[in-house]
Amino acid sequence: MARAIVLRQLTNSPKSRLQLARKLAERNVPDDVAEAVLDRFEEVKLVDDADFADMWVRSRSQSRKLAKGALRRELAEKGIDEHTAASALEQLSDADEEAAARELVGRKLRGFTGGEDRAERDKITRRLASMLARKGYQPSQAFRIVGEVLDEAVAGAGSEPDF
Repeated sequence: MARAIVLRQLTNSPKSRLQLARKLAERNVPDDVAEAVLDRFEEVKLVDDADFADMWVRSRSQSRKLAKGALRRELAEKGIDEHTAASALEQLSDADEEAAARELVGRKLRGFTGGEDRAERDKITRRLASMLARKGYQPSQAFRIVGEVLDEAVAGAGSEPDF
């Protein structure tokens, strides 16, 4: 029964060992049985937290444009230890992270005319920096990127801001 539960869970999507252990506990599988089944699945490489962490970082950084901080938190919630998480996060460079943030801000600024007054620009800056913060970007980095992308948008609109 425990084997079937784990196999069904892995069929849906890759899972960490902790996620599978939690699912087995939900289904009232005795701890010793759960440990034995999970050990066997690790032995045959069907459960591998390092592979899971690598895949998670690639997927979430590309699809959701999450920063390393948010990815680190998500991996911890999934039971991935700090060392394994740090190793998985190495595949994401600072340049990749910044490019993702710029893309997010640029996407939100489509159609931006650049003619807003100072109060409007400040409001847009706060909203965009907050969006980046929710995705795990550091506040200083978020405000810097938003300011730079806003300046580019204003320059690209061909008009000078009136502030």
